[in-house]
Amino acid sequence: MPLLDWRDARHFDAARNLPCVLCGKPTPMRSHDHEPVHKVCAEDWCDQHPTSNRFHN
Repeated sequence: MPLLDWRDARHFDAARNLPCVLCGKPTPMRSHDHEPVHKVCAEDWCDQHPTSNRFHN
């Protein structure tokens, strides 16, 4: 699976860190659905759930 491309500024919340929905550690990153999630966590989740498009743009 290709790496997720989250270069768009909408994937970053400079104002606050929230717990990642997958690992629980703070992150300023947001999915396309505005879920707080690290890019690496989302990529790992996508690898484990190949038929899901939860974190894809």
